[in-house]
Amino acid sequence: MSEGEADDAGGMRRPRAAAAVAAAALFAAVAAVLALTTPWNPLPGNVPGGRVRPDPALDFSPAELARSKAFDSAISPPAYTGLVVGLALILVLGLTPLGARLIGRVTARTGHRLLRVIVASAALAALLRVAGLPFDAWRESVLRRYGLSTQTWPSWLLDQVKSLGVAWVISTIALLLLYWVAHRFPRYWWTGAAAGGFLLVVLVSFVYPIAVEPVFNKFHSLPRGQLRSDLLDMARRDGVPVEDVLVADASRRTTSLNAYVSGFGSTRRIVLYDTLLESPPARVESIVAHELGHAKRDDVLYGTLVGALGIAGAMCLLYLLMTSPRLLRRAGVAPTGPPGRAPDDRGGGAADPRSIALVLALVAAGTQIGAPVQNLVSRRIEARADAHALNLTRDPATFVSMQHELSVRNISDLRPDALEYVLWLTHPSGPDRIAMARTWARLHHVPQPPPLR
Repeated sequence: MSEGEADDAGGMRRPRAAAAVAAAALFAAVAAVLALTTPWNPLPGNVPGGRVRPDPALDFSPAELARSKAFDSAISPPAYTGLVVGLALILVLGLTPLGARLIGRVTARTGHRLLRVIVASAALAALLRVAGLPFDAWRESVLRRYGLSTQTWPSWLLDQVKSLGVAWVISTIALLLLYWVAHRFPRYWWTGAAAGGFLLVVLVSFVYPIAVEPVFNKFHSLPRGQLRSDLLDMARRDGVPVEDVLVADASRRTTSLNAYVSGFGSTRRIVLYDTLLESPPARVESIVAHELGHAKRDDVLYGTLVGALGIAGAMCLLYLLMTSPRLLRRAGVAPTGPPGRAPDDRGGGAADPRSIALVLALVAAGTQIGAPVQNLVSRRIEARADAHALNLTRDPATFVSMQHELSVRNISDLRPDALEYVLWLTHPSGPDRIAMARTWARLHHVPQPPPLR
């Protein structure tokens, strides 16, 4: 290490220590919030006869079980292979000089520093999407084979382009803010990055329903009629302010059933797939009652704030990694620029746009590491919404029939393994939810729904 680098390392010791303390405090706060507020047991109390254990054979025919297993066997290879290839590609680009060299070439004729960030972001986003396209197409072909996709290939490709555009806009805004802060405050940029990351997550969550969802679907209010009146009446009884229930034109892409709640405050909305309207009204009410559970608990706002807190901690950790001379050299970026030159002027440092591949690699790794915890918490929150639906409708039999219909129509995995729970499952499985409904019936001394077979 040269004398100049030694002086720089000494000067970075204090801000790095402060960032480490902030990261530890923020992650500890996230862990405490999740530990104390996650509904680990959405059905508390002693259950007469004990809690019902999930058993797919009670409610699903051998043909339905076989179809679910066959679909899982067909959809898993593109999912796992695409995940591995995508992670491998971004890690190779970020943790070797290849990414810095690629960005150097595509931005060679680009003068302004922030313009280089935009060009580099676009190039990497396009490269990663193109690399994943064969696996996405493979997955789409499986969905078509099993009758879950109604799209034409041109329509599917248009969706891929839209998705790339949305992802690029969001990531570019985030990267522009990050590299501006790193350039403006080279020693303490973690403070601005943490605050900016927090605010950006909240802003995206607020804007997404009104700016992004319409890019992919058209929405209209549920037409006047008995179903609309019953749903709005149920929301009023539940004490949930809902001005409207929207219907998405999902049938132009899929035959699966779904509903969701998104946004918060003035952008909060309950959305039904138009395919769901084919189900009996009582079943639609059951699934809307589940969504009211999310709205009543402000689950979207809760998830946004906890996620924003986690992002703030991640920005502090990112600072520690991006100011590591060893890691920067591994990524092909000089730790600092030569004397008299700004650190971002192609001379090295965390603010050098050539380090964007490293940033994306670290974000991808962190996202994958955090996914199991997010999925676990999500499943518990979804189970609490199921309990809310049962408490509101007091109709476990309809709940069971609705979960059976959802599982069969969506060809859900009826026997997910441990790895699938860790990597993919944000909701309890169909048999888990059916077992919960029977447990709720025992707990509340109402007739337990009999097996559907």
